[in-house]
Amino acid sequence: MELPKIYLKSQRDQSILRRHPWVFSGAIASMDSGLKDGELVNVYDHHKALLAFGHFYKGSIAIKILSFGTATYHPSIWKEKLALAYDLRISLIRSGLLNSDAWRWVHGEGDGLPGLIVDRYGTTVVIQCHTIGMHRSIDLIAEAILHCDPDGIHCIYDKSKESLPPEYAANIENRAVFGDLIPCQISEHGLNYHIDPVTGQKTGFFLDQRDNRALVKKWSQGKKVLNTFSYTGGFSLAALAGGAAEVCSVDVSARAMELLDKNLALNELQSPNHTSIVADVPAFLKDQQKGHYDLIILDPPAFAKSIHKRHNAIKAYTRLNQAALQLIDQKGLLFTFSCSQVVTEELFYGAVSAAAMEVGRNVRLLARLGQGPDHPVNFFHPEGHYLKGLLLYVE
Repeated sequence: MELPKIYLKSQRDQSILRRHPWVFSGAIASMDSGLKDGELVNVYDHHKALLAFGHFYKGSIAIKILSFGTATYHPSIWKEKLALAYDLRISLIRSGLLNSDAWRWVHGEGDGLPGLIVDRYGTTVVIQCHTIGMHRSIDLIAEAILHCDPDGIHCIYDKSKESLPPEYAANIENRAVFGDLIPCQISEHGLNYHIDPVTGQKTGFFLDQRDNRALVKKWSQGKKVLNTFSYTGGFSLAALAGGAAEVCSVDVSARAMELLDKNLALNELQSPNHTSIVADVPAFLKDQQKGHYDLIILDPPAFAKSIHKRHNAIKAYTRLNQAALQLIDQKGLLFTFSCSQVVTEELFYGAVSAAAMEVGRNVRLLARLGQGPDHPVNFFHPEGHYLKGLLLYVE
């Protein structure tokens, strides 16, 4: 299949030679006329040697690479890449490293498919495309998913409208591309959760925190726990199952709290020791009694989705952690996270350090935390390590 051509400037092919999957617009010397967003293109160096092919977009990141080298595009690439990603997850399950029937099947650049997220919830698969090119291939992607597990998948749901450029998204709707969407229920580390792919955040659940929820469960025995930005209660259920003396869940979404209550009932964890509060988290923290909690979880949404907002995000992380550190009792624990890709691990560490110095608490780092192994990071694309977490011991 002959693809349109894009030629790079001299010395601007180094990132591709290092197998980084992004080509920025400033690296382009020339291109075929009439290129449209989402088109597959061949990428050449200034000597006209073929380097790769990928999806084109008229933006800062102009090309996202699907394949490096001189291979030409063929529709079989979708089955090949989806099968490789599937085999990795099955290996994780068999090894005991993935203890759930819900997992990320495709993690964008981490699986060589930039712009594509595929999450599996039991027999339901949710696709979320972040590039126009990926969405235009959604039928081939769905076909490849079914090819991997034809008997185990009852529904494939496309939830891409909110994650695509507005001008393109205006002409599409979220929909089932295969089968009929039915209520989802998944199991994770012995706990069960209702999943709502249609109205829930992301694809319906925060799969990247699976291992960290298990860690909270281990640390919660007898503790007073505050779970902020609790969403549908993943950390809250883990704490209760771990024997927490008290759990308070706080989130601004009343809808999320309704699903949290359903998850408590599903696991028979309803208890006077658990309180659900619909509130803005920073405002809530200001009104709490200092030293009341033994364990606090801070898992906010991304404070910065672009590098231009990174400075303000760092200040927000500092303020949030400062407020939480004031509420933790002596010998308490803080699980604190950032999912802002543009905030590096070092910057996040610095923000939390500044918070600890401001409140005058002695803090020890027990562990650095991150996303689970079903969210692999492409070794040549460190930006894929988006979830940063710290487990801190507060004196």
